[in-house]
Amino acid sequence: MDSFEWVDATSVEHAVALLGSVSEPGGPIVAKAGGIDLVDLMKEGVVRPARVVNLRSIEGLDRIAFDEGRGLSIDALVTLAQIESSLEIQRRYRALADAARHAATPQVRNAATIGGNLLQRPRCWYLRNHYFHGEGVDAAAALARGEHQYHAIFDNAECALVHASTPATALVAYGAQVHLAGPGGRERTVPLAEFLRPPRFEQDRDTTIEAAEILTRVTVPPLPPGTRAAYHKQTERDSYDWPICDVAVVLEMKSDAIAAASIVLGWVAPTPRRASASEQLLIGKPLTEALAREAGARAVTGATPLPKNRFKVPILEAVVRRTLLAAAFGE
Repeated sequence: MDSFEWVDATSVEHAVALLGSVSEPGGPIVAKAGGIDLVDLMKEGVVRPARVVNLRSIEGLDRIAFDEGRGLSIDALVTLAQIESSLEIQRRYRALADAARHAATPQVRNAATIGGNLLQRPRCWYLRNHYFHGEGVDAAAALARGEHQYHAIFDNAECALVHASTPATALVAYGAQVHLAGPGGRERTVPLAEFLRPPRFEQDRDTTIEAAEILTRVTVPPLPPGTRAAYHKQTERDSYDWPICDVAVVLEMKSDAIAAASIVLGWVAPTPRRASASEQLLIGKPLTEALAREAGARAVTGATPLPKNRFKVPILEAVVRRTLLAAAFGE
């Protein structure tokens, strides 16, 4: 690991100014929150910063708040452990609490922040090997011919990496937005589904965040009465493991019928994927075992698995069905 300059930011404005400055000697300037992903990338030689801006030194950016009219607000430095243990989130946004609970290990959840989790790079052994960033190396071809068991089965013609955030699956299902602060006091709000973009080997970020911006908080709108939700992460082992897939379901119920549905699939595409055909199938109908099974089948329609990850397709289909039933009936 190369040497670098360390600076503790004292405020959001200070952090933005540091990220927009020029380091001496010249080199990339990066932000650090929990540091889980950044340290990995630095050890692997993929990121070699000249300056690291520490965001954990900013006070007041680690709060969870709920308002009946505005919904849920989670500051960027809130840890996954805080989300997991929040009684307000457990009661009102069950799928998000469950997603945070199933992310990584307890040690990681106590350090990892929601902002850093959403901004992390994909957990791909090709992307995270400095050899595949060299001139003349066809990383995409290497991935297509190599070890891709845990990679994308949708939208993988150009890049088969999958988005690595577990909470993102639930947050997209709930219609979350991210809030960004930039130079000159500029602030902007972006739907999380639009904020996340497909990863590429040649880019240094997989979101629409700009170089001198920081993510300050995530907000989730209030839920209509009768909303039910569930989350399921499928791994090969019960202990900590990278997901085969995960699914978040949010259903708005009117009597026994589904008035609105959000089904989001994680770890199967470059970004969290809406199962739109399955959602449309459910509208206006009571959920039954047969309907949930049909929705699962529709969710995997159009999948284009690679030779070594075809096993993901039937597993995803089953997980969609089970998560729908869990959301509707609390199973």
